[in-house]
Amino acid sequence: MKVVVIGGGPAGMMAAISAAKAGNHVTLLEKKSSLGRKLLITGKGRCNITSSLEMKDFIENTPGNGRFLYSCFEQFTNQDIIRMLKENGLEVKQERGNRIFPVTDKAQSVLACFEKELEKHHVTVKLNTQVAQICTRLDENTQKVVGVRCISGEKINADKIVLATGGKSYPRDGLYGRWLSFGWRVGTYDYCTTCINRAIRS
Repeated sequence: MKVVVIGGGPAGMMAAISAAKAGNHVTLLEKKSSLGRKLLITGKGRCNITSSLEMKDFIENTPGNGRFLYSCFEQFTNQDIIRMLKENGLEVKQERGNRIFPVTDKAQSVLACFEKELEKHHVTVKLNTQVAQICTRLDENTQKVVGVRCISGEKINADKIVLATGGKSYPRDGLYGRWLSFGWRVGTYDYCTTCINRAIRS
């Protein structure tokens, strides 16, 4: 199955890795010249990776109703992300408040691990590639995703599309939520960006 992931942040990278592990041919599209821009500014550039709390305690301490997180954290826990980083040569440390940071104190080290995973699982990464349109066709009265068209005019075929373009948290870094309402309207959400390690549904 051909999967296109739109957005090269942490959620998009993890979605691409997960989809590739499930045996899909995956293309990751990022409109900027590099991946993980938001990741690089987290924790004041140090990257507060996760928490060391047990999942039950972590969810209970989530502001608002954290119960919606149970299903995604059953798929991928805080220990899983720590294990992935260690497998790629990055050790972590715990600081006050149960916060986990890379021993290097550099978010770039975390990004490098994600990039290694993408390469390891043969994800095709296309930088400076902005999507202009999600292409669909009517198939037996059902709107079916068939690919994307980029601003450059390039068309990329896909059986599934993952929208991992983020919200409106950092407009100055290009995170202004452009795709949020559009994705729901077209009906292309087969993958929730908060559930970053669920398999692509068939």
